[in-house]
Formats: sequence, structure tokens, C-alpha cells
Amino acid sequence: MILSVTFSKPSENVETILGKKYIRIKIKRSTSAGSEMPYYGEFFTSTQVFHKKFSEEEALNFIEENCGKTFKNCTIISPENTTTYMTSRKGKITKLVKPNNQTQNIISPLKNIKETSPQINREKNRILKEGTTIPFLVQLGIMASDGKIKSSKFNKFKQINRFLEIFSDILPEIKKTDSTPYRILDFGSGKSYLTFAVHYLMTEILHLPCEIFGLDLKKDVIDYCNSLASQLKLSHITFKTGSIQDFEEKNSPDIIITLHACDTATDYALDYALRHKAKAILSVPCCQHEINSQLKKSSLKQEEPLYPFTKYGLVKERFSALATDLIRSEILESEGYKVQMMEFIDDEMTPKNIMIRAVKQKTKDCQKKLSEGTANLIKALNISQTLLDLRKPEL
Repeated sequence: MILSVTFSKPSENVETILGKKYIRIKIKRSTSAGSEMPYYGEFFTSTQVFHKKFSEEEALNFIEENCGKTFKNCTIISPENTTTYMTSRKGKITKLVKPNNQTQNIISPLKNIKETSPQINREKNRILKEGTTIPFLVQLGIMASDGKIKSSKFNKFKQINRFLEIFSDILPEIKKTDSTPYRILDFGSGKSYLTFAVHYLMTEILHLPCEIFGLDLKKDVIDYCNSLASQLKLSHITFKTGSIQDFEEKNSPDIIITLHACDTATDYALDYALRHKAKAILSVPCCQHEINSQLKKSSLKQEEPLYPFTKYGLVKERFSALATDLIRSEILESEGYKVQMMEFIDDEMTPKNIMIRAVKQKTKDCQKKLSEGTANLIKALNISQTLLDLRKPEL
């Protein structure tokens, strides 16, 4: 069994073969039990990181096709050995094998997980409980008709429950004093696992009136969601095809959800929330390329404090993503929201796991000004950012 593989020193034809000019690839085996796609890969260019999941067969095929060919160096770690393949300029491949002296310590957690059924920790007090048949989970292929969670979908089940816990936490802070329904917008709803979950929580568990609207660019996905809502005979939940940037609705939302809306789509969702005075926002940003692309042209000099963050591609990408979400959070704070940045789910499920949770405060006066530190950061980097341009706070 392979635990991880690292490819480095790309050959000249890497872009032709793999479609992008990757400089390094790392593939790891997940510690999650029962997954149909037990390996996940990180594909690094000089400015970006791309992610892909593999089945065991796909991972082995990828290694065989690229080890010593697309990449000159390849290090494969198994429970027993660390094997390194090195390719010379003349194409000769040298293989070095080093036994892992601490094998037992390294793989004991994996052994425990493999030997233990995914039933482990299932007795946790979750909002959606296993053993109770939940129609939308059955239709989405997460739960069997007898109420048991399918082993390959248990991580998705945990993710849905984690989101519902976070969602439930904000409801007391935006509690309605009248009988009007909670209006909830889900921007970039995709297959709408969480959209249906929120509807189930509000109607079947909390018995609160709600109107839920999902928006996504993909027509086939939206058609599927509307069809599923019809099959389940759900009321007050609708889906529509469209872009976040162009979306307009006269009725103001109470809660806006935006999970993994790519790059500046998150900014347009947050701007919509601010313009319509949403009471709460739950956002998990994704693919924050905007600042990263600008730092390519950065005029930062080597003696400047922020220069080291732009020196290495991987560090620059992560720094840019964090800086982007920091600016977004600061803008929300400047407009009267209490903001938390929190881990949404384990990063083994997805590396895009930072959630911005914002709740509108009941104060009349908003600061309308970013903190001095954030303003200085923006000036030092000499960058623009979409939400910053849309909202134009004082710097």
C-alpha cells in the first residue's frame, strides 16, 4: 500500500503531457475509512495549486505513467520502505530503497482506521442522525433506505452535519420577532446537499417558516435539483440558473450561503449580502487567484518585510488566499458585522476549509473604515481586490 508520492524536477514535456506546467505533485492516501477515492493530489505550478482525487487504481496508473518520465525525481512512501527514483540527463533511472525504521509508529493510526468500521464515532450527537431515514439523503445517495449511511459517503454526512451545527449557531442571533419566513440564498449551490439539508433542518426539525433559493451556473445541475425538490414534494425551495454577479432579487435575504464560489464570485456574493443588508453570511471561499496574480508584478524589494511571502510560489499562493479572506472579513467588520474565521471541516476532506461566518450587529453606526493594519497591508502590496473595489471602504 502506498502512503504518499512526491514528484519533482519536471521534464520539459510536463505541460504537453499534463496540460499545465506543474513543478511538483504530491499524492497522499487519506486516513478516512471506506472512501471510493482514497487518494488526493496537490498539483503545484509556480503560482497555483490544483487538487484532484484518485481511486487506488487511478493513483497507481498515474505513478506508473509519470514516475521517471514526466518528472525526473519520484519518492514513494509505503509502510515498509521509502523508494526514490532519480532520472539522469541521459534518461537512466536509479532506484534507491530505504527501509522505514519506525514503520509501526508511522502506520499504526492507519491500521486502526482500516481495522475499525466507519461506524466509529457515529454515536456522536449529530443533528441528522443515522438510523432515521431522511428522504433527501436517500435520494442524494448518502443514506440507504434503512437509514444507514453508506461508507463511501460518511465524510459527506459529517460535512453536512458540521455545516448544520454552524448554521444553527447563528439562528438565535437573527431570531425573527414576526411570522415572516426566513429567506435564505445559496449562491453556487451545486448539487445542493447543504441547501436541502438547511431546508430539512428548518422545516422538519426546527419547524420554522423559510424560503430557500439556490443559484448555480450549471443548467443540468439546477434542473436536477428542481426535479429532486419536486420528487420529494418540498415547498418553498427553488433553484435557478445564473451568475452571482448578475443576480438581483427585490426581497432582501436573511441569510446568504456561499460555499466554494470560485475566486471573485465570492466577492460578488458578499457584496450582494452587504447591499441587501443580510443578517448573516456563511462563506467558504475558494480559488483566491486575484491577489496572487497581481503579486507576479509586485514591486516589493528584497529588503521589504513582506517580500519573503512572495518569493516562493506555494507560500505566495497561500499568503494571497489568506490576505484575500482577511480583506473580505475586515470589510464585513467595517460594515457592522461580527466576523469569525473558522475551520469548516478537516483539511483532509478539502484544503478549502476556512469559513467566514458573519452576523450583522444591531448597531446603527458602522465603522466604514478598515483597520490601520489592513489598510497598511493593502498599500504595501499595492494590490486591488474585487470586494474592496465594490465597497470602497476608507483606507
